[in-house]
Amino acid sequence: MDFEAIKQAARAYESDMIRFLRDMIAIPSESCGEEHVARRIKQEMDKLGYDSTAIDGLGNVIGWMGEGEKIIAIDSHIDTVGIGNRANWTDDPYQGWENETQIYGRGGSDQEGGLASAVYGAKIMKDLGLIPAGYRIMVVGSVQEEDCDGMCWQYIANRDFASLEEAQQKIEFVISTEPTDGGIYRGHRGRMEIRVDVKGVSCHGSAPERGDNAIYKMADILQDVRALNENSADEDTEIKGLVKMLDPKYNPEHYEDARFLGRGTCTTSEIFFTSPSRCAVADSCSISIDRRMTAGETYQSCIREIEELPAVKKYGKDVTVSMYWYDRPAWTGEVYRTECFFPTWINKETAPHVQALVDAYHALWGEERIWADEAAKKTRVGRPLCDKWTFSTNCVSIQGRYGIPCVGFGPGAESQAHAPNEITWKQDLVTCAALYAAAIPLYKPENKSGNATSFRQELTGNDIR
Repeated sequence: MDFEAIKQAARAYESDMIRFLRDMIAIPSESCGEEHVARRIKQEMDKLGYDSTAIDGLGNVIGWMGEGEKIIAIDSHIDTVGIGNRANWTDDPYQGWENETQIYGRGGSDQEGGLASAVYGAKIMKDLGLIPAGYRIMVVGSVQEEDCDGMCWQYIANRDFASLEEAQQKIEFVISTEPTDGGIYRGHRGRMEIRVDVKGVSCHGSAPERGDNAIYKMADILQDVRALNENSADEDTEIKGLVKMLDPKYNPEHYEDARFLGRGTCTTSEIFFTSPSRCAVADSCSISIDRRMTAGETYQSCIREIEELPAVKKYGKDVTVSMYWYDRPAWTGEVYRTECFFPTWINKETAPHVQALVDAYHALWGEERIWADEAAKKTRVGRPLCDKWTFSTNCVSIQGRYGIPCVGFGPGAESQAHAPNEITWKQDLVTCAALYAAAIPLYKPENKSGNATSFRQELTGNDIR
């Protein structure tokens, strides 16, 4: 393979990728509002001569290159979070600027930059005749990831294919283009959205002793949730912290995987209440907990940890702990109801789809993570090339739920995700487009051992189709 020709082709498309990315950034595309950016992406794919393009019932935009039966997919979510407090942005987040090395604006790193590299990476493969015989390249611009990561791929696997089994049989592996800060990522923690509801009894605020204040009860529970995240796992600690899963004493089968991924975490992300008025005692209070799960944790263990907190047990039947479900309509109006449980996964570093990216990277760019400027260099130098994400991605469904092998490599940095003044790097667009084009031809399916997975979390058993 002529790796220099691949690099030259990627560099030749740099200005086109920058223009395309800035066009996407200029189109606000929060979850469930991606229609216009999806149509802009389809337009670009059609212009570049994709063999076919379509927007499915959920609103995912999908482009195809090649004619084989087997599929290698490249996934990028095209929705973004909002901008938050506009005063935190120094420039317009939907117009922004570009300088010699960077592009500014919401979605540059998380993660429309990945879509720009994927669209042009597949184009390079077609230009240079690199699509392997018997394979098709599936470039996916997926929706609603920020709202419910992985749900878009549950829809793709169950609705865009004849059956889930067909999707599992045909899709050889998926490259996620979520930002990896110059690294190749083979896993990440899962997550779960937990709700805690507390009952109270209202009364007039002038005599609060007549009621039962649900907010006060929740205040006790909040302190225990915080302790669960922050405490040590020492023997004399009543609420042992989530760090315990790094210890073979508490996690004998999976502590090594947990140490690779990092410990689980929990944080209170939302709080709600009901009260007859501002002159009354609150009669209910609820919180949402963002729970990040490491290897060895199950959905049952995460629920049970909250149920067994001292304050939760103290208030007994007045407290209910549950898992959220997601049923928000897509921009097309389609509703795909699913649980807010997103399984943890790790792939073996020796798996052939991971090695294909590693081999391509070494051939194109050498042994170390590369960078575009000093800002990127500070976060990349000295880190291992093959690593994991801190946050979660659509791979929670692709790999975690369905066992379809995944690997990550994408432009930008995790630290830019959801932050004001978001940037990405022009060099990353080139690096990633070249790597996608080089890695897929290097994939060696004959090296498959039957299971690429190092760890995959137990599912809930709920029937989700």
